[in-house]
Amino acid sequence: MDIDTQQAALDEHHDDPGDLPVMRARFEHNGSPRYLLYTIKRFGLDRDHGFHLDVELVSDALEGGLETVEAKLHEGDADLIDIDYISTARERADGAPIVAFHPYGRTVGGLVVPEDSDIEDLTNLRNCRIGVVRRLDKNWILTRAACREYHDFDPEDEATAVESGSKVELTRMLRDGEVDAALQFWQIVPEIVETGPYREALPMSELVQRLSGADETLPISTFLTSEDYLADRPEAVEGFKRAYADAVERLRTDDDCWTELGERMMYEDDPAVVRGIRDGWREMVVADWDGDTVTAMRRLFGHLLEVAGPEALGVDHIPEDTFRTEVAPSQ
Repeated sequence: MDIDTQQAALDEHHDDPGDLPVMRARFEHNGSPRYLLYTIKRFGLDRDHGFHLDVELVSDALEGGLETVEAKLHEGDADLIDIDYISTARERADGAPIVAFHPYGRTVGGLVVPEDSDIEDLTNLRNCRIGVVRRLDKNWILTRAACREYHDFDPEDEATAVESGSKVELTRMLRDGEVDAALQFWQIVPEIVETGPYREALPMSELVQRLSGADETLPISTFLTSEDYLADRPEAVEGFKRAYADAVERLRTDDDCWTELGERMMYEDDPAVVRGIRDGWREMVVADWDGDTVTAMRRLFGHLLEVAGPEALGVDHIPEDTFRTEVAPSQ
């Protein structure tokens, strides 16, 4: 299923916003937030909570070193995106007026290898060609940090990271044998391993929890908006948070929703793939956050900074006001 077909499925539910505040959501065509966004539009949850969500799916390629969704937010062409909070800190430290106002989830990936590969865990990565979307990707940063912390080597020095530039190209590189392993995003892992012949050697979620020391599911990806939009349309931001909560509850409990998502919004509608994505989504999503969640996120960042260093992260601190767990109501 291509991007146009998925967009058409969303457009069926794009009605006239009328007087409602509009929130322009721009998300990758192969990213997992599209399942949530489709659910919000499918059941009219945006209108129920007083705003109009305008969803457009975009490429997952890089534009000037940024993911496409990041570029759109920077250029004023989007009001809502999601990226990992390390990237958010990096962009905000560089002066970007962006804020993370709500968690999404533990959106990390998995180390995927051919079924007959000798790679079983991180200790086997020396002298391997490892496919990554880019070196600043959270999966590569987590891998480097864990290898340095627990196995006394840095794969940046003792392996070869091969940048693909997109998730689609990363899958192709793995299938064509151009890399020995791929650090692919979690929602694409079931599409690869269920259709074979590949297996997931290590889920990155294990590294998140081990490095953070947190018991609860720690959000890595957050929803972002601009400082201006937050100031001008706080009612829309609050409306999105409420619509998000309703959609999460539905997707956690209603298997029929996932059957429809498989038919309308997935590249593989094989029941095994749909179940794998459904179960993975339910495990990784975070319904809400508070000060303790942010403290744990900062603790993980500090650990990654200590272990991997600012060069690996691309930033040496999380600027103040990056995270907004409360949105001030309009006056």
